Amino acid sequence: MKAKHQKTLAAIFSNPVNGNMQWAKIEALLVALGCRVIEASGSGVTFEKDGVCAYFHRPHPEKETLIYCIKDAREFLSKIGETP
Repeated sequence: MKAKHQKTLAAIFSNPVNGNMQWAKIEALLVALGCRVIEASGSGVTFEKDGVCAYFHRPHPEKETLIYCIKDAREFLSKIGETP
């Protein structure tokens, strides 16, 4: 994992949750970890790794991810065994 992905992973697990994180960084991290991307209709996207799935809505028109989505990403990362 590259240093930029490690920084994103640390930011996802930081307390309090960073409400100013760009979705593109989270998506790049999940892809770098080997998650399969399954596109849904509209802004929906599912990430799957080792049978564990998580569904997200890409933020639009803004680029920043909502706090609840970052918490969902944290939960998904924990389930697949990825923590900082």
